[in-house]
Amino acid sequence: MRIVQKFGGTSMSGVARIKETARIVRDEYHRGHQIAVVVSAMSGETNRLLTLAQDISDCPCEREVDALLATGEQASATLLAMELDHLGIDAFSLNGAQLGMRTSGAFGRAKIDHVDANHLIAAMDAGRIAVITGFQGVDIDGNITTLGRGGSDTSAVAIAIAVRADVCDIYTDVDGIYTTDPRIVPNAHKIKQISYEEMLEFASLGAKVLQTRSVGLAMKYGMPIHLRSSFNNITGSMVCREDTSMEKASVTGVAYNRNEAKVTLQGIPDQPGIAAGIFNPIAKADINVDVIVQNISAHGMTDITFTVEREDYRKTMEIMHQHCADLKASHVAGSDDVAKVSIIGVGMKSHAGVAQTMFQILADAGVNIEMITTSEIKVTVVLGEADVDRAVRLLHTAFDLDEGDNA
Repeated sequence: MRIVQKFGGTSMSGVARIKETARIVRDEYHRGHQIAVVVSAMSGETNRLLTLAQDISDCPCEREVDALLATGEQASATLLAMELDHLGIDAFSLNGAQLGMRTSGAFGRAKIDHVDANHLIAAMDAGRIAVITGFQGVDIDGNITTLGRGGSDTSAVAIAIAVRADVCDIYTDVDGIYTTDPRIVPNAHKIKQISYEEMLEFASLGAKVLQTRSVGLAMKYGMPIHLRSSFNNITGSMVCREDTSMEKASVTGVAYNRNEAKVTLQGIPDQPGIAAGIFNPIAKADINVDVIVQNISAHGMTDITFTVEREDYRKTMEIMHQHCADLKASHVAGSDDVAKVSIIGVGMKSHAGVAQTMFQILADAGVNIEMITTSEIKVTVVLGEADVDRAVRLLHTAFDLDEGDNA
């Protein structure tokens, strides 16, 4: 069996944790598997390096920032390779350039173009273990590039695809994906198996166990991801293609995101091009818009409300005030005390009335819904942040997730 193992920052947070990580790798190796390892920087190291760069300059050169940040993963990879060597295993470290991780030249947010894995496959066939730096690659001009926050997950999945691995094991500080946040619902249960589509929705809604890009890449190529803990030997959660062998429950889990704000433009002429006039300047400012609702036109006028991430709220409001006259809007309003709560499940495709049940549960509890958006496998509502915990608990119970059928 060929396995790519990825270890996050908490698994590499010091000498003791690195030694424990090496033992996990060794145990899989001694089971007869071919292994390649991808590592993140030690916990907190990327932030430390960023702070150093900002202490030098308020606007440091992006190329040099990427070169600096890449050293965090290089330290992790070399230390783990040293410990594996100490345990008697033929291990060696590779940075992104040495591996052949070719990327675009977008510093800080590069995309993977190609992984030259022939020499890595040869090493695995020979029983050697490569410990590879995640989060980074090299562009066509030889510049070091980084993939953005959480990029080590994407590196690991890309490498697993390139070497035709059977599975990509991603080790973190949690032992799987849960039906909701156990800090809000103590009897939330671990999901044994979750589809790529469901995991993408969980990730996009703020669940930080897996990076969205890594899940999308795994789905495109059908690479199974086993999310598990490096702190115990418990079986984790498998992210893979949807299991069609039996009818699934309508809802797999409840997700939420407090990092939300909403903006409303009132009294806009209802005419062609008005939406472009609103969202073009926002896009140029590199601000992501999520939920969008346009009211029914009355007397030739309409209102448009949309959500952005909370850290972009002030900037978005400034942009809208600047363009208010051009848009002929009568008023710009906003709020940064909202949040999203979603129910997710591929079973919604074959179960009628799921959205209505969600709305009724919240209505009976006096929770006001401010905005709604849906897809085939998700229903999301925007509500006041103060109602998030209560809404999550109510929905978790209403859709029988307290029973632990997914555990």
